[in-house]
Amino acid sequence: MRLLIGFALVIVGLISPAIVIADSGLTFERDVRPLLKAHCFHCHGEAGLSEGELDLRLRRWIIAGGDSGTAVHPGDPDASLLLQRVLDGEMPPGETKLSDAETGVLREWIAEGAVTARDEPELLESGDYFTEEERSFWSFQPIRRPSVPDADDPRLKNPVDAFVFDRLRRSELDFSEQADRATLIRRLAFDLWGLPPDPGMVEAFVGDEHPMAYENLVDRLLASPRYGERWGRHWLDVAGYADSDGFATADREREFAYFYRDYVIDSTNADKPLDQFICEQLAGDELAGDDNAAAGKSGEGWDRQRIERLAATGFLRMAPDGTGTGGVDVQEAANENIADTINIVSTSLLGLTVGCARCHDHRYDPISQLDYYRLRAVFAPALDWKQWKKPSQRRVSLYSPQDKQQRAKVEAEAKQAEEARRTRQQEHIDRTLFEELLVVPDHVRDSLRAAFRAEKAKRTDEQVGLLEEYPSVGNISPGSLYLYAQQRSRRAGDIEKAAQQREDRYIKQAREIQLASVPAEIQEPLRKTLDANPADRSESQQTLATQYEHVFVTATSLKDVMPEAAEDVRQYRQAALVCRQQDAKTELAKLAAEIAAIRAEAPKERFLRVLTEPADHAPPTFLFVRGDHNQPGKQVEPNELTVLNANQSIKIPRDDAGRATTGRRLAYAKHLTSGSHPLLARVLVNRVWLHHFGRGLVATPGDFGSLGAAPTHPELLDWLASELMDREWSLKQVHRLIVLSTTYQQSSRRSSELDRVDPQNRLLARMSVRRLESEAVRDAMLVASGMISNRMHGEPVPVREDKVGQIVLGKEMLDGERKPSGAEPEFEGMGRRSLYVQVRRSRPLAVLETFDLATVSPNCVRRNYSNVATQSLFMLNSAFVINRAEQLADRIERSSGDLRQQLQLGWRICFSRSPSTEVLVDLLSFVDRQTSVFQARDAKLSIDAAQHLALATACQAMLSSNQFIYID
Repeated sequence: MRLLIGFALVIVGLISPAIVIADSGLTFERDVRPLLKAHCFHCHGEAGLSEGELDLRLRRWIIAGGDSGTAVHPGDPDASLLLQRVLDGEMPPGETKLSDAETGVLREWIAEGAVTARDEPELLESGDYFTEEERSFWSFQPIRRPSVPDADDPRLKNPVDAFVFDRLRRSELDFSEQADRATLIRRLAFDLWGLPPDPGMVEAFVGDEHPMAYENLVDRLLASPRYGERWGRHWLDVAGYADSDGFATADREREFAYFYRDYVIDSTNADKPLDQFICEQLAGDELAGDDNAAAGKSGEGWDRQRIERLAATGFLRMAPDGTGTGGVDVQEAANENIADTINIVSTSLLGLTVGCARCHDHRYDPISQLDYYRLRAVFAPALDWKQWKKPSQRRVSLYSPQDKQQRAKVEAEAKQAEEARRTRQQEHIDRTLFEELLVVPDHVRDSLRAAFRAEKAKRTDEQVGLLEEYPSVGNISPGSLYLYAQQRSRRAGDIEKAAQQREDRYIKQAREIQLASVPAEIQEPLRKTLDANPADRSESQQTLATQYEHVFVTATSLKDVMPEAAEDVRQYRQAALVCRQQDAKTELAKLAAEIAAIRAEAPKERFLRVLTEPADHAPPTFLFVRGDHNQPGKQVEPNELTVLNANQSIKIPRDDAGRATTGRRLAYAKHLTSGSHPLLARVLVNRVWLHHFGRGLVATPGDFGSLGAAPTHPELLDWLASELMDREWSLKQVHRLIVLSTTYQQSSRRSSELDRVDPQNRLLARMSVRRLESEAVRDAMLVASGMISNRMHGEPVPVREDKVGQIVLGKEMLDGERKPSGAEPEFEGMGRRSLYVQVRRSRPLAVLETFDLATVSPNCVRRNYSNVATQSLFMLNSAFVINRAEQLADRIERSSGDLRQQLQLGWRICFSRSPSTEVLVDLLSFVDRQTSVFQARDAKLSIDAAQHLALATACQAMLSSNQFIYID
């Protein structure tokens, strides 16, 4: 009978392409179309492309076939050309082929008659044909508040427990025992603060007998500014926060990006409703309603709320942006930036990989290429690739009128100081010219001076030649004064030499003048006396010298005979003295520093990096064929994804006549946060759950599509999503629900039964052990060492490359060959939380990168948690870890002089509990052995110094342990 039915189906298929509707078994829509969509549509049907005239998007078109005839013969797989091409490996082209299982589905579907689930549409003109199977996917359905399961169990503290307990009972599992208080406070502190609790906090909580002790602890942790830093960091991951543009090797720094980071922290601390938080980030400029912001003008008179809303649009400025880098194709870079921005928006808010539809229809989810460009059109007025604004053009000044007034006052003072410096600089130039002219031949001095004084453009050829002949004069300039200052000792020596030569010549001339005044008959004897060495003179010569003393002119008596000559010599020697004393380089540098200090008193002009739309700007958006911006296709209008419009129709305005801007982003933001959107609330609460349990209710937080994981507790997910909206989008209230639950407070102790039934703990019969993320590892070490800084906000702590190529904290210091140089001193910024460390995409801080830092390319929807040997090596050899261990040793040594008490305190600091007697004995023994080792290595080392090193080694072991970097 089955053979007869199959034969009949074949006959039907051959006679007519009429659709055969299945009552059961495989169907085209559910089983076959997804395979063809993933592997074949891009050549056979998508974007109007049908190679071989074969369109595979509908069953009847497959039956009709293409240039090679019918592609499928219902009921006869062996005669079906489509299946044969797949089996032969000819189709699909390329390396990716259908798996054996997929090929088996195709064969079986054909054998069963190539049936459909229902009538197919007549036409697919819109290009947005999605089957009921695609539309009925769980994440596209409206959020409905499920009933809380009934359960009479005193351990159930709230509906979270009821849903989890109901699921456990169905698998014949139960809750684990509650974790002890020391474990709970450490778990809570890291979850809500990202920091370990202080031993005093632990002691107070463990000893608190108040029935609401745990609830009160939760409230205190949520009220702390540390909470906003912790949970702000989680959002910055999905937003792709970075302090650099992340384009090519240049990776230009993004000045003032930190305003967005600080906005996120402050909004989180204030428990700003998440619907408002989202709207501000997508359309803060449109909420602000400021035409000046749209025009990029300064923010004079802006109130705090307006500044916050504009800062929030930094969310749409986080994607890598190469348009400010020289030598790039700006249009290509702009389109890449837009694509990355859409990826950030869609993965963070929709939990969908919309970016996969940039070049073709999404292979697995019901997202068409048209959908992608409709969503792109929402952002097109602000991100117009044809009238692109580079990063420097997308910022607004925060300078107030008072700031400008103060800056003008400071600038006037600075200009006055600059004028004084210019005057002094000219005096140094004149002095240097005077000094250099002293040592040139007398006959060229005046001509050389005139040549130097002449305007450069008006110098004669003779003057140019003269200055080239005497470069020591010709090269004098403001820029070369420092060189002359460095050579002043040499120049002073030259002047003193010239002074001596002139003095000798003048004395000789003066003696000749004096000789002319004596009788002629004694001039020759006197000349011989003058030429003779005074010690060798004869008695008669000595008599002549005494008798005619005035003839024997000396340096002292020169002024009596030739006063002008004596003055000339005096000026030379004075010039040499001044030359030695006057240091133009040092003096002018000091004056420049004073000017810089004056200007430093002016309020620094700061800018918000914003996304704004020009007024009255609504550019058309076109679908790009194969994603190529040089191949524009049909024009599209802004809208929501088609599949999300099924249950509620939304119309994004092309241009809101009531606004200076189009209003598209604001309309879209309000749609997302309306309470009826099927994805936003689910995605947000799932991410909260992820950070509390290490795994989301949906394990793929950035992909709620068909390739993503199905929810382990779908009813709980929807209940939390509806609860979030019912509680006015308060994140803190969701936290309280979760952390106050029995589910959250369970022990992490494993059992063979649990490992057998639920090895990955998806059902939550215990708490999962989680490793700290990279920032928490570093911050916990800073806390343990006592070096943590609680300073919030502001410019990031810079990073640089050290001599061995590691990225460390500090400002760039390069030598003449552009190689890293200089020491690595400890500075205040080194103690700041990792949240405030510069996020340089090309330069991740070594200590953070080692423990799986978020990769923001363009954003990070879920961090990796590896366990590799390099992490252990880092803990053993890193200067950061060694320094923190030494500081921890210093800290516990200051607390007590008793080694036992020191080790107990160190253990409590690191692990929030006291060590057992056995552990303490082992620690004491270890320190004792290490002390002996250090003394054996260095006989000069005192016992106290050796014990300190041993204690620091023990501290390093604690900081490097799994117990330190994991949370129970």
